[in-house]
Amino acid sequence: MKNFIEVDGHKASVAFDPEIGMLRGEFLGLAGGADFYAQSVEQLYAEGAKSLAIFHGICREKGVETAAQAS
Repeated sequence: MKNFIEVDGHKASVAFDPEIGMLRGEFLGLAGGADFYAQSVEQLYAEGAKSLAIFHGICREKGVETAAQAS
């Protein structure tokens, strides 16, 4: 079973990582990787927002589109 959340309009898959005992989120449909970790669902949303902001900032600096292009 896959779980998903939405952060600032972007969908992310969520899984529990038993090796580190934390939740891991990974944004879908971005032109690059942006993942985030937290110990609670509330923290997961906050960390997701931070990760997404950093991702968008780096893309702006490099002049890269943030959404993955459909093939």
